[in-house]
Amino acid sequence: MSLAELLTIAIYFYVSPCKDCKNYYLYYLSHKYKRYFCLPSYSRIIQLWPRMLLPLAILMHYLKGEETGIYYIDSTKLAICHNKHIFSNRVFNKISKIGKSSYGWFLCFKLHLIINNKGEIMSVKITKGNKSDLSVASVISKGLSGKLFGDKAYISKELFHQLLTNGLRLFTNLRKDMKIYLLDIQDNRLLNKRSLIESVFNVLKKHMLLEILDTVLLLISLFI
Repeated sequence: MSLAELLTIAIYFYVSPCKDCKNYYLYYLSHKYKRYFCLPSYSRIIQLWPRMLLPLAILMHYLKGEETGIYYIDSTKLAICHNKHIFSNRVFNKISKIGKSSYGWFLCFKLHLIINNKGEIMSVKITKGNKSDLSVASVISKGLSGKLFGDKAYISKELFHQLLTNGLRLFTNLRKDMKIYLLDIQDNRLLNKRSLIESVFNVLKKHMLLEILDTVLLLISLFI
């Protein structure tokens, strides 16, 4: 099977009414489009998924959003299983780690995302669940300049000065024990619009089924 056919099959999953890849491949695709594809077995197609990683990374580079100078950064958990099944879970058990979010502890990955003020994805990184947001921020923001708005998880003098030297100014809300400083009215309005990135996470998780897919389809859902 050619690489183009693999990419078509994977991307078309999100146009289909199916909610899981197995039923989509075995029943929906094989019956409705049997004349278009010479389909291998399901176990074989799973082995072929990794071939798409490099082309998808290149595609992501060319399809990233417009550089507007106004960006939002945040992270969200990608839970692998319910907390009751953490110690018996075998899915991603070699690469996933237990991490903490605002909702508690989870066996998960973390999706770190930067979007522009239009809601377009600028940069993305998937890490283990115990990875600090601060350690990732400087990595995924490389090449961007302007203003970056984040939550309290990104409060750090070291990170602020590091981003500032790269042409990116970081804005966050204050903790209770921090001194109050005045923001420009426009910057304050932009900071209050951080919910935009939560809307992007909501679309990725609920409509693109981000939390229930395998590794490759998880990446595809970010790129299309």
